[in-house]
Amino acid sequence: MHEPRDSGELLMAAADDDQRAWDMLESRYGPRMWATARACGLSEADAADAVQGAWLRLLEHLHTIRDPSGIGAWLATTTRREAMLILRKGRPGVPLPEVVPGDPDPAAAVLEADNSRRLWNAVSGLHEPCRTLLRLVASDCGNRQVAGRLGVPLGSVGPTRSRCLERLRTLIHQQETVQ
Repeated sequence: MHEPRDSGELLMAAADDDQRAWDMLESRYGPRMWATARACGLSEADAADAVQGAWLRLLEHLHTIRDPSGIGAWLATTTRREAMLILRKGRPGVPLPEVVPGDPDPAAAVLEADNSRRLWNAVSGLHEPCRTLLRLVASDCGNRQVAGRLGVPLGSVGPTRSRCLERLRTLIHQQETVQ
C-alpha cells in the first residue's frame, strides 16, 4: 500500500481505519488546531477540550466530508466552533464578543502567520538565484531592479521567476507530503 500524500488521501485512509493516516493528520493539523483554540482565548485545558472535540466531530462526520482536500480548513473551523461552545459554557449569561465583518479573525491570523512562516522557510531552502529573486519580487521590486541586483539580462527575469516559482511549489508540496 502506498503512503497517502495529500489531505484527501489521508482522510480516506483514516476512514479505512489506517492508524498511520490518523497520526499523519494529527501531525499535520494538530498544531494549527491548537493555535486556533488558543487564539480564541482558551486556557490550555480548554484548548485541549476544543481540539479533542474537533477530532471527535471529524470521527462522527468522517464519511460525509464533502471536500476531503479541504480537511485543514474544516478542522480549523470546527476547532473554532468547539472553542466558542466552551467559551459560552464557561461564561453563562455573558455575551461573546461580536465578530464584526472586517475585524481580523485571531485564528485566521495565526493560520496566516503559520502559512507565511512555512512559505519563507521554503524560500530559504531554494538555491540562488531563486532565493534572492523571489525575495526581491516579494518586496515589489520591478524587473529592472531585479535584473540589476542579480546581474542578469532584463529579458531573463520573467522566465527565471517562472522556474523559481515552480521549484518553490515543488518544494512546498514535498514538505507537505512529509508532514
